[in-house]
Amino acid sequence: MSAGGDSAEISSKPWQSYHTVYTNAKAGMDGVDKEKVQRVVYEMSKGSKYFENEERKEADMRQKVESMRARCAKLSAADISHHQKVAEKRIAELEATRDLSRIWLHVDMDAFYAAVETLSNPSLKGKPMAVGGMSMISTANYEARKYGVRAAMPGFIAQKLCPELIFVPTDFNKYTHYSTLTRKVFHSYDPKYFAASLDEAYLDITDVCAARGATSEEIAEELRSNVFRETGLTCSAGVAPNRMLAKVCSDINKPNGQFVLPNDRMAIMAFISSLPIRKIGGIGKVTEKILREVLGISTCEDMLNKGGLLSALFSHPSAEFFLCIGLGLGKTDAPEVKMRKSMSNERTFSATADEGVLLQKLAELVEMLAADLQKEGLHGKTVTLKLKTSSFEVRTRAVTLWKYTCSSKEILKEASKLLKAEFPISARLIGLRVSHFREDVCDHTQKSIMNFVVSGDSSGNNAIDHNCLESNARADVFMVEQADDLSSINFAFNSSPEGHNHQLQEDSGSERCAFNTCALECHKNDRTRDDQFEEMNYPGAASYGCVHEPHDLHGQQLASTNQKTEEEQRKTTNPSSDDASSSTHQDQLVWVDGYKCSICGIELPSIFVEERIEHFDFHLAERLQEDESGTGSNSTGHAGKPRFVEKHKSRRLSGRKKHKASREKCKYLPIDIFFDKK
Repeated sequence: MSAGGDSAEISSKPWQSYHTVYTNAKAGMDGVDKEKVQRVVYEMSKGSKYFENEERKEADMRQKVESMRARCAKLSAADISHHQKVAEKRIAELEATRDLSRIWLHVDMDAFYAAVETLSNPSLKGKPMAVGGMSMISTANYEARKYGVRAAMPGFIAQKLCPELIFVPTDFNKYTHYSTLTRKVFHSYDPKYFAASLDEAYLDITDVCAARGATSEEIAEELRSNVFRETGLTCSAGVAPNRMLAKVCSDINKPNGQFVLPNDRMAIMAFISSLPIRKIGGIGKVTEKILREVLGISTCEDMLNKGGLLSALFSHPSAEFFLCIGLGLGKTDAPEVKMRKSMSNERTFSATADEGVLLQKLAELVEMLAADLQKEGLHGKTVTLKLKTSSFEVRTRAVTLWKYTCSSKEILKEASKLLKAEFPISARLIGLRVSHFREDVCDHTQKSIMNFVVSGDSSGNNAIDHNCLESNARADVFMVEQADDLSSINFAFNSSPEGHNHQLQEDSGSERCAFNTCALECHKNDRTRDDQFEEMNYPGAASYGCVHEPHDLHGQQLASTNQKTEEEQRKTTNPSSDDASSSTHQDQLVWVDGYKCSICGIELPSIFVEERIEHFDFHLAERLQEDESGTGSNSTGHAGKPRFVEKHKSRRLSGRKKHKASREKCKYLPIDIFFDKK
């Protein structure tokens, strides 16, 4: 047929060019009328947000194909010859690494969720049934697959394909229970088995075959029988020299079957020669289309024959991956036990803009995720929210907490803030992830300005108290609790003998600065001890003296080589009542309605924790400058209260000129003068 005829046929049957995940065959779908499935999916999807999203993805895929085709056309004969030699050399090197000494078994439960539901309700046996709902199907039994119904398909499309389809809601507690029973069987054959999901696992049965003097086929048959005896469920198995081939083999004789590929190179090469590339894990729709349409690669054997082009057009890791597939090479060593980096879950549902429904869905996810974290003994610090809108746009939002947690209450509080910040939104999927676990980092603290400002107690000592800083549920303000009643924000300063000029005394140790007020008041609430930030330590004190010293990672004050005199301590930790009262008229820094600064009116929602800290820093520096300007002319009245404590007189500044702050040259004091200089 001519190209024009092909175009006319496609225009009359547009569904023939419409390929989605729903039209890909799974085990048990052999003999399905693929054109009928394509037509139903096309007609049911046309005009929907999903359809528009699929069209965008199809356009992106065509662009990638054309780009790769253009690159291929630019290759000269010399280029192809060079890359062919590179590929042949690499093929020889990879062949030398072939390991035929191990026997791997991949076991895959048959339609696991559907089989568990049928086991619980025998009346479903022999009837087309799917686990899920009208929005999404998790899996379908083999009776339903004969109609083209499969996992990840919307329920309304599945019902169109199979009007008699029965829907059963998901029950993950039930599936987890049966998965645990199967894993007990797996453990008896390989204590180091690798579970890829609830319903599949990889086992190295080399040792058990040698110990029992049994063949791999006999062990696979025995394992499947034991799984059925323990659970009443069937499974399929694949046996091969490596994990990649074992997974392919387990899909050949589904359901309730097995396939054994001998540990022989010739048998492997014969098996792989006609194997479609889409059967290999890691090759999806886009990669398959590029390989097929640009390079003419449809089987695994073709990858060896087109090794030069693969080497020329793809990155080194990708080209090597394709060559390994062509040789039938896969992992043979036991999977490394890696520290878990994150834990997550997500749920798909009918698109909704109801904020109450979305918050309820989020709460359900949090409960499940927190239970999993507690079961594993994990405490995370970063909470990530994933949203898929009704138009299939994917959004991710994350927040890092100030302490590690596995509490559902704390996770829900932060996740709710992230979700509410996205309102209004119409979503069809919510996912939640907790990461940044305690074992992943060396420094468990997240510092803010308060880490560098430590209040002194009434005796002049710089005590450390873990009970003073608490987490406000709304993150309205940041505070340092004091023993005295704080009815306003106080920024009163002790003036230096020179008025507004600052005396900076430096030495090889640390630089101290003492100022007599750095307290913020926040609304009183009923926060509990669990809300306190573990990494930050701010003592309550009867006075408002603040002295900064170097700290270690746990907030403990390091010993200073230079000690204050009793007179200096008395001056820095016991300001006069005149100074303490001079700031009572100042405005209070609070977040009106939970998001608006009462001083300047800027709007910062509570989820912007770091931005709020920076905003507080700004107002702190601004207030310090104002107070300094107001007290500079009356410096004689405060001559006995130096702002900066002097070091040992014998220590001299060397090589650095001291600059005095000038009100004409700068509007505000730089905030860094209050911190240690590294």
